[in-house]
Amino acid sequence: MTPLDETGAAADTLRGGPRRRRARVVGGPGVPLPLLVPAVIGLAFLVLPLVALLLRTPWRHLPELLTSPEVWQALQLSLVCATAATAVSLVLGVPLAWLLARVEFPGRGLVRALVTLPLVLPPVVGGVALLMALGRNGVVGRWLDDWFGVTLPFTTTGVVIAEAFVAMPFLVISVEGTLRAADPRYEEAATTLGASRFTAFRRVTLPLIAPGIAAGAVLAWARALGEFGATITFAGNFPGRTQTMPLAVYLALQSDPEAAIALSLVLLAVSVAVLAGLRDRWMTTS
Repeated sequence: MTPLDETGAAADTLRGGPRRRRARVVGGPGVPLPLLVPAVIGLAFLVLPLVALLLRTPWRHLPELLTSPEVWQALQLSLVCATAATAVSLVLGVPLAWLLARVEFPGRGLVRALVTLPLVLPPVVGGVALLMALGRNGVVGRWLDDWFGVTLPFTTTGVVIAEAFVAMPFLVISVEGTLRAADPRYEEAATTLGASRFTAFRRVTLPLIAPGIAAGAVLAWARALGEFGATITFAGNFPGRTQTMPLAVYLALQSDPEAAIALSLVLLAVSVAVLAGLRDRWMTTS
C-alpha cells in the first residue's frame, strides 16, 4: 500500500468507514437511439404543457387577477377547506394506519385495499358514492337529516368531506409505511415498563413517526387543494360556499382565461412547493 493509500484509509477510518461512491451505469459508448428518442419525447410531453402555462401567464396583470374578489374568494375557501380536510385525515387516518401496521386481524388485506381504493377510483365516482351515502336520501344522510337536521351535500362541510375522502389514503399509506419501518421494540419496552398501549403510542410511537406524518399531511393537503371531481359532484359549484380553486379554474376558463391561468399558476406553485418539501423522500438517490 502506498503512503497515499494509507492516508486515504486513515481518513476513512476517522470518518467511520469508507465513503460510499455513486455507482456508474456502464452501458457502452452512448445511449441507444431507440431508448433516447422516446425518453426525450416523454420528457417533452410532460414538461411542455407546464412551460406553455408559464409562457402564457399574464405576469403584468397577475397581482390584479389574484386579488380580484372572485379569485381571492376561491383561494381563501380552498385553503380553509384543504386544511380542514387534512385535519380530518390526521384525526382518522393516523389511527387507521397504526391499525393496519401493528394489529393482525382477519381481512386486513381487504381493509387495506378498501382504504387505498380512492387513489384509483375516478373522483366523479367518489362524489356519486358520497351522495349515495351522505346525501339527503342516502344510506346515512337520511338519518342525519331526520334526526339532527344536518344536510351535507352542496355545503362547505360537503367540500371538506369530499376532499378528505380523496386525500386521506395518501396520509394513511405514508404513515403506515413509516410505522412498518419503525422498530416496534420501543413500544414493547414502554409497555413492559407499565405504559398502556395508548400511552406508548402517544409518547413513543408518535415522535418516531412524526416525519412520516408530516409528509403524509403535506401530500393530503396538496391532494385536497387540487380536488375537482368529487367536490363538484358532492358539493356543487357555488361561489363563496363550495367553489374552490379547481372549480374556479374550470368556470373562469369559459369566460376569463387569464384568471384561469392565474389560478392554475397558484396550484402549480403549490405542487412545486410540495415536491420541494418532499425532495429528501422522493427526489434523492442513495
